[in-house]
Amino acid sequence: MPELVEVLEFLDNSGSVMVKRVPDNGPTEIKWGAQLTVRETQEAIFFRDGQVVDVFAAGRYLLETHNFPVITKWVTSFAYGPNSPFRAEVYFTNKKLFTNLKWGTQEPILFADRDLKMVRLRAFGNYTIQISDSRVFVNQIVGTMGMYQDADIADYLKNIIVSKLTGILGKQAQSVMDLPSAYDTINENVKAALEPDFQNLGLSLHNFYIGSISVPEEVQEMIDQRSGMSALGNMDEFMKYKMAMSIQDAANNVNGIAGQTVGGGVGLGMGFMMPQMVQQAMAPTIQPGTSMPEQKSPIEKLKDLKSLLDLGIITQAEFDQKKAQLLSLI
Repeated sequence: MPELVEVLEFLDNSGSVMVKRVPDNGPTEIKWGAQLTVRETQEAIFFRDGQVVDVFAAGRYLLETHNFPVITKWVTSFAYGPNSPFRAEVYFTNKKLFTNLKWGTQEPILFADRDLKMVRLRAFGNYTIQISDSRVFVNQIVGTMGMYQDADIADYLKNIIVSKLTGILGKQAQSVMDLPSAYDTINENVKAALEPDFQNLGLSLHNFYIGSISVPEEVQEMIDQRSGMSALGNMDEFMKYKMAMSIQDAANNVNGIAGQTVGGGVGLGMGFMMPQMVQQAMAPTIQPGTSMPEQKSPIEKLKDLKSLLDLGIITQAEFDQKKAQLLSLI
């Protein structure tokens, strides 16, 4: 036998409940004259025979004729009489902001990069939602569930978010290196694209943020190498400076191998040869199929680079970096 309810209210201590049905299973007998308490962040929806009878905003109500004319007509139409208990289901919807909901890509997003071609991206972030239309949300999403929490809808909304993000990324940036500076614009465009879908569910999207967009490890290494080369600036000028400083250090250190070379007879000739060696070894590489008068071959440039490395004029890292460029031309 259904329990006779005299007080209708719902308190959520977890902060994650979006909708709570009273009772959890099936309709209940509500005493005529019972008290209904709807808090500021709630709405109460009365159901009878699977249909919405009325929606009540925040306030304290007594189930009497002057407060519930719609329900009064409905109760008396079933010959219960104005003082008889009636059977109904009440859904309390929580209209507070549900913040810091997470979204992320389960599978990488293919991104056509201007320089790196096709790159697989993973993206993560958070968003904030609120129930804007209780009637629509309960009918479209909750159905007959006794309790519905924000985690229950997270996976469904995540799929919608990722589908919109995939289409917008390619329009906002042509390279993964352009993405960080475009986060704010991407956030705004994704939010605008998602709003109609959320409204159809009875939800409003308050905030949408991208936390990070990451690339595979091997692509990140390529980006780091490119950033390192950009940080060096003009490689030719940089290597000339390194050579001059190395010769000075070698001359001051007469006990070292390089110092003995510079200090000996060979050092005089090497001193004249080094600027030409560095200039030719560090000259910008040319594309295959083009020609340049009196240009050394990549193999000859590698030999010059090795000589500079042995003399301590360049570091191993600088040697390896230029070596990779020259080998790509062979």
